[in-house]
Amino acid sequence: MGKGFFKVPVAVNEPVKDYAPGSLERAEVAKTYKKMYDKTIDVPLFINGKDVKTGDTATMSCPHDHKHILGTYHNAEKKHVEKAISTALEARTKWAEMPWEQRAGIFLRAAELIAGPYRAKINAATMLAQSKTIYQAEIDAACELIDFLRFNVQFMTEIYHEQPASTSGAWNRLEYRPLEGFVYAITPFNFTAIAANLPASAALMGNVVVWKPSDSQVFSAKVILDIFKEAGVPDGVINMVMGDPVMITDTILASPDFSGIHFTGSTNVFKDIWQKIGTNIHNYKTYPRIVGETGGKDFIVAHKTANPQQVATAIARGAFEFQGQKCSAASRCYISESIWEKVEKYLIADVNSFKMGSPEDMGNFITAVIHEGSFDKLASYIDQAKKDKKANIIVGGNYDKSEGYFIEPTVIVTKDPNYTTMSTELFGPVVTIYVFEDKKWEETLELVDNTSEYALTGAVFSEDRYELEVAIKALKNAAGNFYVNDKPTGAVVGQQPFGGARASGTNDKAGSKLNLLRWISPRMIKETFVTPTDYKYPFLG
Repeated sequence: MGKGFFKVPVAVNEPVKDYAPGSLERAEVAKTYKKMYDKTIDVPLFINGKDVKTGDTATMSCPHDHKHILGTYHNAEKKHVEKAISTALEARTKWAEMPWEQRAGIFLRAAELIAGPYRAKINAATMLAQSKTIYQAEIDAACELIDFLRFNVQFMTEIYHEQPASTSGAWNRLEYRPLEGFVYAITPFNFTAIAANLPASAALMGNVVVWKPSDSQVFSAKVILDIFKEAGVPDGVINMVMGDPVMITDTILASPDFSGIHFTGSTNVFKDIWQKIGTNIHNYKTYPRIVGETGGKDFIVAHKTANPQQVATAIARGAFEFQGQKCSAASRCYISESIWEKVEKYLIADVNSFKMGSPEDMGNFITAVIHEGSFDKLASYIDQAKKDKKANIIVGGNYDKSEGYFIEPTVIVTKDPNYTTMSTELFGPVVTIYVFEDKKWEETLELVDNTSEYALTGAVFSEDRYELEVAIKALKNAAGNFYVNDKPTGAVVGQQPFGGARASGTNDKAGSKLNLLRWISPRMIKETFVTPTDYKYPFLG
């Protein structure tokens, strides 16, 4: 038990290094990248603090250099998943009782390990296996992950400080217990920070976790696991399994001790999981917490008063950073006709100036998409746009997978606001633009609101404050993260809690205490100091 009311270090956002030519950090990450590229690794399952090799392996390669093998990882059988569950439950006994400041110390240490000795390694791993540029890797794998770990500790203490009122006769205490059972974390390929935060945030609050990283992110997931081990996460608290996602999920959801899922991935997968949880609901000891952030069809809408160069820059960055493989990436734009000519000119010039290739060349703005399946899907939509009379590709439109899965940043202009690529999530460097008549501003806002099933992020540009207010009201349900005169990407932990509704998820706001509240089960304790000895109330007299 703790011996004081402890104050944790005040959380501050980790400064983003710029990796300018000639900088020390640029040289260090380049050296680390080359060292990791030249060496192959073998990633086992991690269960109860031990490496488990199954012999059933799959290879890891660079999306921008898909013939180069980075290593292998081991796939789990059902018995391994069951072992991960049982050992997690065993670990829960001590972990749930550990004083909060001890849990905080572990994850604060993890943050400092990433900020210091692991920074180049986690960035290089993300560059190699997820094809992020150094700047995108720095923002994600280093800074956002550090921010999650630091701010989550601060948010935890804020939650614990929220207590009910007491009187002189009774002391009321609210105890924030971890969930009874274990949490299942399913993480995506596109953000190393999310891959670490989903298991870590639940674990920080005293829960034990079975974690399944994306097959396309196992390489950097291994670095995360090494950091957690060095930081002092006890055996069994976070267990990592890879393999058949259906088998793993079905095995976990069949356990009566399943108490929650922390998910980031596709909408359809999340809906299927939700349905399975509902089917199994009578088997569980408690109602599971279901937390998910899924897809997006994120928008930029520009009023006639918007600055054309600002709009073009927002599209260039918002749609094409990390090849558009962000849930928040701009993928549909609505531009007022009176500014379109200038926006088009600036946007084409920007896209034509992009360099594309391996992230090892830090002059490249665009690298490869994650795998062949993504490449083929995107290529098919581009080919269809080339044929359709309703669509016109104004820049880009080429692709090549001979060496890496390279899709040129592509801008489609359509005369049909309901054209396929205006409503379908593509998850790649393809953006579709609809040019609307100036006088149809409010009508266009209705289109924005009604075109997509998603409601994750969106942005509005205007220099007219009255029209901004009109847009903010009209689009109140269209985006969980809404941006005024800015691109719809780049949420910062502690500043812009992230999440959306509709088909985009449960909107539980990662990067805030709202998310952490999902991983606790409060217990109210009332202690009466002088206990009554007579049942009679005065009114009975």
